[in-house]
Amino acid sequence: MRIPLTKYGLPQVVIFPVAILAAMIVGLIAGGLFLPRWVTFSIEGGLAVILIWVLSFFRDPYRTVQPDSKVLLAPADGKITDIETVRENDFIRGPALRIGIFLSVFNVHINRSPCNARVEKITYKKGKFKDARDPLAGQVNEANDLGLVRTDEPEDKLVVRQISGAIARRIVCRTGQGQKLAGGEKFGMIKFGSRTELYLPVRNNIKCLVKPGDTVKAGLSALIRYE
Repeated sequence: MRIPLTKYGLPQVVIFPVAILAAMIVGLIAGGLFLPRWVTFSIEGGLAVILIWVLSFFRDPYRTVQPDSKVLLAPADGKITDIETVRENDFIRGPALRIGIFLSVFNVHINRSPCNARVEKITYKKGKFKDARDPLAGQVNEANDLGLVRTDEPEDKLVVRQISGAIARRIVCRTGQGQKLAGGEKFGMIKFGSRTELYLPVRNNIKCLVKPGDTVKAGLSALIRYE
């Protein structure tokens, strides 16, 4: 039976629940000796809520990705915060459409490939930990850029940027240069609230299918269609 928790969450997915369970046991023993029953129950209830949230944060629900060579899928769960044309100089090296996705602490935090692609370049950059809802966070925060080349036509260069936020402190990227990823395939996560951006070259034959405020799911929601 598959346990719906991500391997990318290790070691926190083990350490945090064990620590909380230990605190609950100590709380029950100490509470029974020194505290009123209602105080003990309140503490245990609060710890139980935290335990459920921790396990929920590292959840990895099963998803069936429908392959479509003409679309770019969302690389993360969350809310579309901004869509704008920028200049991407490191990999695309030209005008690019940037789609920003904010992941709250309640979203699934698994990152997925937007399409069938080959990993050409991985660039980690140290930085700050500003609020990930700010579009400027992608420029100043700690980030990891995954430079991809589509293996379907058109063979565009794409960038998926994993960005730390005010709470997030750990970016996980479990792929390597030269590796091929299928559309919707998992490659990493960002722990505890973050931002993910998708960059693609500006073209006349692309249609953006989302707008700011839309909620998307990684590997399921189409962001772009090539016409």
